[in-house]
Amino acid sequence: MRIFTFEKNGQPTIGLLKSPAAQEFIDLEIAGYEHCHNMVTLLGQPHWQGQLGKILSSAPANSIKPMAGLKFLPLIAQPGKIICVGLNYADHAKEGGHAIPDHPSFFLRVNTSQVAHQGAMIVPKASAKLDYEAELAVVIGKKARHLTLENALDAVAGYSCYNDGSVRDYQRKGTQWTLGKNFDDTGSFGPWLVSSDELPPGGEGLKIQARLNGQLLQDGNTSDFLFDVKTVLKIVSECMTLEPGDVIITGTPAGVGYARKPPIFMQAGDICEIEIEKIGILSNTIANE
Repeated sequence: MRIFTFEKNGQPTIGLLKSPAAQEFIDLEIAGYEHCHNMVTLLGQPHWQGQLGKILSSAPANSIKPMAGLKFLPLIAQPGKIICVGLNYADHAKEGGHAIPDHPSFFLRVNTSQVAHQGAMIVPKASAKLDYEAELAVVIGKKARHLTLENALDAVAGYSCYNDGSVRDYQRKGTQWTLGKNFDDTGSFGPWLVSSDELPPGGEGLKIQARLNGQLLQDGNTSDFLFDVKTVLKIVSECMTLEPGDVIITGTPAGVGYARKPPIFMQAGDICEIEIEKIGILSNTIANE
């Protein structure tokens, strides 16, 4: 099952893809679904997959719309938390001159840093060093605390793509990464959520790539995580309560722009694509602030 957020009459509305390769979707508002304007609320419903499954099999004809011309919004515009894992691939840690960690590093993103599929990621006035990072996003589907390795994946609603755009010089101005990871409109999220039942447990074994203007720059696999999804969820939930709609960004493989010689940074007019096997392609143009 694949659901996404788009703009309709000036407000967010949730769409349901007819099938993974479909060019049509079901407008959940027209289909009569009560929780059709807020992804966090939808994911908090205990039986949302069953409810949407019924709509998928018997949607009224007038609710079926073409994908062409849609204006996507960030998959979850206002998640309660966006928790990011740093240095979760050994090859990326090495290319940045870091030791291989024995415990995951975490940092937070803010909602204003997010941009939608097909929207523009923005090179800020303050810096020209906007870098790409292909990452698997984990979306939480139920309230959870003190998860174990055995039950952690029960808290996952599904998975998506994320481009954890990073302003590298600001990321390195101090020992914390917050500023470099939170410029407005630098983190792209989407295009849709793929429910966890359609993917391997923990999103394991999925090819993950970044392309800039068609050039393949990152080519990794989630099987190379240093800390897999269930381990990350267990550790995070030791500290804080996870809630429906929270997002966990799981780290990026080697090949980022700042580590290249010469470095490659995204510039106005570029097109950056993040592709994750069995999920889809997250595509963005690049523009100047």
